[in-house]
Parts: sequence; structure tokens; C-alpha cells
Amino acid sequence: MFVEPVYSSLITLLIIVVACAELCDAVTVVDVYRLVQYDLGGVPLGSRLAALNHHAGSSLYLSSAGAAADLSRTVLILPVRELNLTFIRDYIGQRKPLGGLLLLLPPVFSPQHSDSGGGADQDSAKDLVKEVLIEVERLLIHANIPYPVYFGFEDEAVHAMLGDVKKNDITGQPATATTGGYKLVVAAPEPRKVASPAIINIQGWLPGLKADGDSNQLPTIAIVASYDTFGAAPALSVGSDSNGSGVVALLEIARLFSILYSNPKTRGRYNLLFVLTSGGPYNYNGTHKWLRSMDQRLRETIDYAICLNSIGSSSNELWLHVSKPPENAYIKQIFEGFSTVSEELGLKVGLKHKKINISNPRESQMLSFICLALRTGYVPICMVSWEHEQFSRLRVTAATLSELSVAPDFLESTGGLSDNRNFINEASISRSVKLVAESLARHIYGQQGKSIDIFADHSSLSINPSYIRSWLEFLSTTPRVAPFLSKNDPLIVALKKELADHTVEVNVQQELLDGMFTFYDSTSGRLHIYQVASVTFDLILLLVLASYLIVLFSFLVILTRGLDDLISLFRRPSSRKVKTA
Repeated sequence: MFVEPVYSSLITLLIIVVACAELCDAVTVVDVYRLVQYDLGGVPLGSRLAALNHHAGSSLYLSSAGAAADLSRTVLILPVRELNLTFIRDYIGQRKPLGGLLLLLPPVFSPQHSDSGGGADQDSAKDLVKEVLIEVERLLIHANIPYPVYFGFEDEAVHAMLGDVKKNDITGQPATATTGGYKLVVAAPEPRKVASPAIINIQGWLPGLKADGDSNQLPTIAIVASYDTFGAAPALSVGSDSNGSGVVALLEIARLFSILYSNPKTRGRYNLLFVLTSGGPYNYNGTHKWLRSMDQRLRETIDYAICLNSIGSSSNELWLHVSKPPENAYIKQIFEGFSTVSEELGLKVGLKHKKINISNPRESQMLSFICLALRTGYVPICMVSWEHEQFSRLRVTAATLSELSVAPDFLESTGGLSDNRNFINEASISRSVKLVAESLARHIYGQQGKSIDIFADHSSLSINPSYIRSWLEFLSTTPRVAPFLSKNDPLIVALKKELADHTVEVNVQQELLDGMFTFYDSTSGRLHIYQVASVTFDLILLLVLASYLIVLFSFLVILTRGLDDLISLFRRPSSRKVKTA
């Protein structure tokens, strides 16, 4: 009779405790991606903290509370599609205190998202959000932000949480321990410097056919593409267009020419050199180091180099960027070859000549950082706008083929948040491959100006859309920020293996990234969203538990010792005089 009530009481108490514990469980857990943290010439930039543990707030609280709102203990949740750029500029520019910032991206910007298509209205909305996102990214990566900044993706659970937060914020009362609400927690250690960040270049050869008794070295044509990326969130920086499209095109061109060069009868009298370079966002640092390490005699055999950069847009217009004047014999020959083939493909190729000059705005922007870096003793190399300019500095004829008519600003258009699979066109990449491959082949086999189709459709030498699609999908789901890649990274291994399947003498060159850049880890995390009860609820719960324990105690005493003993516990004891009498 005694044991059963005790056990039933303990079970009841356990249920209450478990219920209380569940109030502290996370409502949901989502993946989030931290804003890049790096130093440029000793200047700290990006998000300087990773750990997050504050209550959630929304833009509605700002509207109701005004400019005087204290957000130093609030994580502001802002969907990008509703973002006020003026607010972001003010908070970053004036360095206003903020507990943290969570920017929610539409699912279409996720590398894992497969776009199912949509009408013109949806495309217009995507383009509008893309423009906002580009501007936000530009603001964030060039600012020193003293609080955690994360990116996440919209989903039902996050939407439900944000809806509740907005209902609370519209009253002008921030979520606190007193009022309750939601708490956002990212448990992350202090970010550490990435030790000895490396840049890794991969090259493969297709040797040409020498004539009998010819002791001279064959001329070489180099096809080059930078494969790494840089963006506001390193863990999301997949760069489908910049420069995944260039990498895919290079691999397909290597595959096509490997078929031609496999037969001595169709092997050209040119060596073909295919190079995948790293350090593209950082002044094409990998290209610079690769050229400097190359044997000078081999470098002097290069007739010209074609660099592929961002060729995946749906535009029918491409640009050939050169440093040497258009009157140069090699430049004229290259441009005429590309122009002839482009007309056959329904494309337009324009020529952009830009003399190498360290006084242009892009280089001036970089030089302002360099001035701050002088105290560290670092001597910077000259800035370049395009990859081919690294060749031009060593007097090697080169050109860059790109959809971009002007060079992007420093650390921009290098694989940011808006550059993913849903914003590029496979057919455009196939046309660009056909343009480059056909132009090179006509030059190699002396067929310039002739209307022949070496890589004709439905032939053994036709462009393979499935091959392009498979590599594009792989690169579009693989972040490629160079300081976070090792020599044994699956991406590096896959690129090396693919080049080895189509070329010979594949070499991997590993160099240290120039010391002007310092990167930090903790690029992603798990966001725990807790629903926190108010203090009033806690007090009521405490009173209920206390009442229950008193009743339980009284019941046990009556059961075991009787009602009189229970009453005696609360009876005032007799004085000593009464006892003596």
C-alpha cells in the first residue's frame, strides 16, 4: 500500500521534469554558413566572431522601436528578399552594436537546389534578389564586422519561427529572458588562422607530332582556366559560372583534342598544354607562380595562351580581352580565327584591348590595402585584372575569353552566393567549347578562313553535353576556396584524374598563397533554435511544482505516520514554563 503511491508519485514527478526539459530542447536545428573571415595586409575583414547565443529579433522591431533600439544582445533575422540595403549600409558603416546577423537566402541560391523552372515573373524576382545579394556581398566582404554573421536558407521551420518573432517584435518589445521568445545558438570555438594556405596548380600535356629529323621544339598553345572561388560564405562558394564554366570547357576541349592526338595521322604539330590554376581571386597568384616556375625555354615555345573565364551566361556575346595592341600579328590572327567561327555559331565576339597599367581603379583599390600592409614588410606583386595579364608581363602572347566586357572589382564576381547552377546555361558553355576548339583546330591544322567543321555534331568529335552537364553539376556543388583545399582534397584528386585520362605528364604544383592574405576556419555550423519561456511562466511552473511537492509530502506523512503527526509538524511547540508546570 505504501510502495505503489510512492512509485506513482515519482513517475508523475518524472513526467513533469521531462516536460520541463523538453521546453529547453531546440525547436529546430539548421545548417548555417559563416561570413568569410580574413586579413588583407594585416587589415581584419569579414565576420570576426563565430559563436552565437542571443535572442532572435526581426526588422519589425527596428520599425517599432526606432533608431534608438539596443540590438547588442539580439540576433537580427533578415530574409534577403525583404532586405533594406540602407539599413545594412548604416549598421556596417557606422559599426552599430549587434548581437549577430542571420541572412536568409531563398532556396534557389542553395548549391543543392535544382531549379524546376518558372515563368517570367519568377525569373524577374530571382534576378532582383540576385542583384540585392550581390550588393550585400560586396558590403560584407570589404568590412570589419565585430559580430557573427551567418547565412541560412528559408524553410518551413525557419519561416514559422520568424513569424512568431515578428508577432512579438511588432509590439516594440525585444525578446528577453523576461518576455520569452526564441534564442539562437551556434556553439563554435574561436576561429583559428588557416596554417600555410596553399594554392595548387594542375597541368597536363598533349605532345604534338614532330617531323622526322626535326630537332626544333614544337610550338605550344596553352589553354588555361582558374578553378578556385571566393565569396561571402566560403562553404557556399561554388562559382558555377566563375569559373566552373571555364573549368568544364577546358576539360571538354582536352577530351576532344585527346581523340585527335591519339592518332598519329591527326596529331597536330603543336603541343597543347592544359592548365588548371589556383589563386584566381587573389591576383591570379597561382598563374603567376606557375609561370615563374616554368623552364624559360619551354615558356618561350608558347605561341599564345587562351584563358577561359565566366562563359556560362545565356548571352550570345563574348569578349576577347588582350594586353597587346590589336595590330599585333598574333592577336590579329587569334581574333580573326575566333570571329570566323563565332559567325558560323551565331555568336558575336568583341575585342577588348587594355594596356597593363597599375593606375587603374581596381589596382588603386588594392593599393590602398597594400599601403596598410607595408608595415608588415610585405612587398606585393603588381595587380592584374585578367589572367592573361600574368602571361603578358612575361612577354607571352595571351588572351582571356569571357562573357564579361570589363574586369570585375577586386574579390568580386569570383564565385559568390548568387553564382550557382540555376543561373548558367549549359548550351552557352557548349557553344563556347565549340568556338575555342574549332578555332584552335583550324589554327593547328592550317585551315584558317576555311568553312570546315572539325567538331561536327553527331560525329566522334562532337561536343558531349552529358559530359559537360556531369562536371558542371559536380563543380556546382563543390566549394572551392583555395586556402581550404589540400593536395589530397577530393576535388583536386578528381581534376587530376580527369586530366590524366585525356593528357600525359600530368603534374601537380603546390605553392603557398602570398602572405598578404590570412584566412580563418569555422566556415559553417549548426544553428540551434530554442523556444524560450518567459520568467512569468517559470514562476508559475515553480509554484505548481512546490505545491505538488507539499501535497506529496503531506500524503506520505499521513500514510506512514498518521494525521496527528502531520498536524504536530505545523503546531507551535509549548513554552518551557508550560512544560515545567
